[in-house]
Amino acid sequence: MTLAEAVLLGVVQGLTEFLPVSSSGHLVIMQHFLGFQEAPLTFDILVHLGTVLAVIAAFWTEIMNIIRRPTQRLVVMILVASVPTGLIGIFFKNIFEGFFVSLTVVAIGLLVTGILIWLAEYLSFGYKTVREMTIVDALFIGTIQGVAITPGISRSGSTIAAGLFTGLDRELAAQFSFLLSIPAILGAALLECRHLIGGQIEVDLLPLIIGPLVAAITGFMATKIVINLVKKGRLSIFSYYCWIVALLILVQQIFFNGR
Repeated sequence: MTLAEAVLLGVVQGLTEFLPVSSSGHLVIMQHFLGFQEAPLTFDILVHLGTVLAVIAAFWTEIMNIIRRPTQRLVVMILVASVPTGLIGIFFKNIFEGFFVSLTVVAIGLLVTGILIWLAEYLSFGYKTVREMTIVDALFIGTIQGVAITPGISRSGSTIAAGLFTGLDRELAAQFSFLLSIPAILGAALLECRHLIGGQIEVDLLPLIIGPLVAAITGFMATKIVINLVKKGRLSIFSYYCWIVALLILVQQIFFNGR
């Protein structure tokens, strides 16, 4: 992997992990149309850890409050929501991984993401605070996050939409989505680390440093953008992006025999 590729992948991962456009979907698109090879496992794990650092930096105050008061309700809700996410990731991982070879699945996923975001923006009636949030709400959001393993379905977009559908306040829906990403990303990285045992690092040291750093910086920027748009009720602008990309993919698949 070259340094330029590490930077580009870091930018794409950092932005699309948190902007509601699906990082996995964009990875499939890049591999298909730009000829990008799948990132080495070591790099992939580190670049995802870079996005975790972005969330920690963006929500430093909230995370410090959680550490000081580990029994508070927000922590319980995050733990509850993480259960269905983890179960889906463990038991259905192989099924979802099979979707990563299909651009059609990516297109359908992007269409679904756009619809979820659009509906959530225009049908949401958010008022619930953390105290009013229920276990059912948390389980629903966590289940949606698990399903978002599907390439094309945005983790951030679908979980924010799920939060809005359950009646969460706009700011809380965004905050909960990002905080929920921490155990999800760390858990996925931990599962992948088992493949590194006894292996060799497949990438030069510099890309391993620069790629995750770029992902952390761009990821931090993306979180701020999304939070601002959610507060203003304008997250649906990404719906149009998802729909346009999805339609372009479907046209390519139908008329140019792409696979």
